[in-house]
Amino acid sequence: MENRRLSHYPNIGVLGEDLVAQWLHSQGFLILHRRWRCRWGEIDIIARQCSTGDWGQGTGYKGQGTGDWGLGTRDKEDKEAFPKSTQSPIPNSQSPIPNSLDPVLAFVEVKTRSRGNWDADGMLAITAKKQAKLWRTAELFLADNPDLANLSCRFDVALVRCVRSLLSQTPSVASPKPGDITLSGYHLSVQNYIQSAFD
Repeated sequence: MENRRLSHYPNIGVLGEDLVAQWLHSQGFLILHRRWRCRWGEIDIIARQCSTGDWGQGTGYKGQGTGDWGLGTRDKEDKEAFPKSTQSPIPNSQSPIPNSLDPVLAFVEVKTRSRGNWDADGMLAITAKKQAKLWRTAELFLADNPDLANLSCRFDVALVRCVRSLLSQTPSVASPKPGDITLSGYHLSVQNYIQSAFD
């Protein structure tokens, strides 16, 4: 086996967050921020679930999204890789994600794990201490973005499975099933999406 530098390997956690952001986008969410940080910690994804026909309207939010899944833009590749779904491809999730009449702000914690992990696919890593940290981080986000503070808020958890792929030659292969992709030599799939996970 050849020795490779650590920088050669992709950050699996970031790949998992990318997949969940794409999947949420295909479910009608507007990705407002990725990896939003403050002194209390980091929130992986902050997304607004818009009511029907409400893309990019309503709050007048002018914040800066990060990454490729910014403020309501949908490109051709995005639509092909993750078509808007009426049925959830994820066996253990609530399907489809209901689109409420009122916009909802979702603070999403993403856990990406390989097979044979010891923490229930990442669920056991979200301890009461971690939940309190996320809560404080969300409070600071809302204090920095008062135009979003009147929205209903919830904490969601996305559990992503990561398996080394034999298709490592292919840079990115979208699956016909939303929430499933082969990227950078890894096959990632959203295993479970838990809405209001901290209730």
